Amino acid sequence: MLTMTSLAAQNQFGTLIDASQRQPVAVTRRGRTVAVVMSYEDYQASTQTIPFHVAALISENSPLRGKTAGDSMRLHLAKMSNKATEEGLTQDDVTRMLNDE
Repeated sequence: MLTMTSLAAQNQFGTLIDASQRQPVAVTRRGRTVAVVMSYEDYQASTQTIPFHVAALISENSPLRGKTAGDSMRLHLAKMSNKATEEGLTQDDVTRMLNDE
């Protein structure tokens, strides 16, 4: 991952954007990473990961209780499973992807 200071990022914004199209760029301030700039495509891909979906699932169902929460979670997981199947992913593919993370 490339690294840029916040001052360089501010003064060379076009360069930062161009570099982020090839790989994520860490932006530092006083030697500490404060941000990561990435392409929109990389961002979309990162939000389609399993942990993101689990967080969304929990967030959606947190106000629900008991059988209603369980039914809602089962429905959501079934939809996700169908989507993976439609995209040609097998259970082995999903397991491999989870283990690679």
